[in-house]
Amino acid sequence: MTLQKTIPRLSLFPLDSIIDPRGHLVIGGCDTAELAEKFGTPLYLFDEATIRDRCREFKEEFRRRYPETTVLYASKAFVCSELVKLLAEEGMGLDVVSGGEMSIARSAGFPLGKAYFHGNNKSIDELKLALDWGVGRIVVDNLHELEMLRELTASGSRKADILLRLSPGIDPHTHRYNTTGIVDSKFGLTRATWEDAVTRARAAPGLNLLGLHFHLGSLIFEVEPYREAIGIVLDFAAEMKAKHHFTLTELNVGGGYGVQYTVDEAPPPVSSFAEVITTTISAGCREREMPLPKLVIEPGRAIIARSGVSLYRVGVIKDIPEIRRYVSVDGGMGDNIRQALYGARHEALVANKASQPDEQVVTIAGKFCESGDILIRDISLPPLSPGDILAVAESGAYCVPMSSNYNAFLRPALVMVKEGNARLIRSRETFADLTRHDLTS
Repeated sequence: MTLQKTIPRLSLFPLDSIIDPRGHLVIGGCDTAELAEKFGTPLYLFDEATIRDRCREFKEEFRRRYPETTVLYASKAFVCSELVKLLAEEGMGLDVVSGGEMSIARSAGFPLGKAYFHGNNKSIDELKLALDWGVGRIVVDNLHELEMLRELTASGSRKADILLRLSPGIDPHTHRYNTTGIVDSKFGLTRATWEDAVTRARAAPGLNLLGLHFHLGSLIFEVEPYREAIGIVLDFAAEMKAKHHFTLTELNVGGGYGVQYTVDEAPPPVSSFAEVITTTISAGCREREMPLPKLVIEPGRAIIARSGVSLYRVGVIKDIPEIRRYVSVDGGMGDNIRQALYGARHEALVANKASQPDEQVVTIAGKFCESGDILIRDISLPPLSPGDILAVAESGAYCVPMSSNYNAFLRPALVMVKEGNARLIRSRETFADLTRHDLTS
């Protein structure tokens, strides 16, 4: 029996993760316990091989079924300069939702013509930046934004290629905080305004309406919601073609593809999502006598989640007889608020005792002054002692971008690992950083 089979959680860590003869967790050829000593904790590591593999899987699975597919990485899941450079090398596009994300991409040399700008409340300054910096597509979320863009492009000196984001009213059966395509959502044009948006966009000389967009939510474990939403949007596109001579040249179906965070849950593979999405579009366009549009998808979490691992050092261990054993670590909701925010689940290994049997059920608590500062509830692990290193799997998405300075916490350092080499890609904050922007009289 292989070690992989005796330690099922290892399958949730980056692709090249192994347990070495000492019982240490090794990722990208790097001993994670040694990384914790070298760079300190909390520490986030990202495995380059896993990121590249996930990019290639999405491109290959969709393009062999539907050649005209553009794959955008949804940068809200996590973005930094080094990652942007890697994505450019892999031929990925980029989904950005703020002036800040645009600026990171631009500073890293990413070709912004391959970026799509999203957001439900874009400011006039952000729209100006998108136009000035040559962002490839602006995904218009509402009629107010459409009017701002019309005014910004009215002079004719510049033209904006746009998509309209539609809210199709589909429940993807995920956590309510992760649903974005239902009727009661802050995102997207409501059904009653769809046609108005099309006619306004087509009447504006500075706007070039290329297509339609929808996004159903995040952590979706079913393929059927995509099939249903595509049908609704294609029906609308056919109606607009008949009434207003609108030709759908791009269809952006968003992202939201499920990720396996625990050993007892398994989303459909990328191939299943690709099969349903591409066949539904092809058949739907054929039935409606419409030309095939370019397909755009926006995986974010599904690209980056598994590549990321967070490392913590164990501190205080508190036993409450017959109730619970709390194991406190030196991070928590300041660097991973997902459990406190919407009950997210994670798995972990003890990086320096990864081959030892699980003998204790413990709850991993953070160091922040909130009772809700819990990372993992009721997980079986080997006996723990202060100083042990806990490695939490699937930490690549949303942990770092949602981190904060609560309790004047210093946000963690980030490292990229590859073939036994670890390079620092973001330094740990310092005490000086906490007061850098303070003004005193």
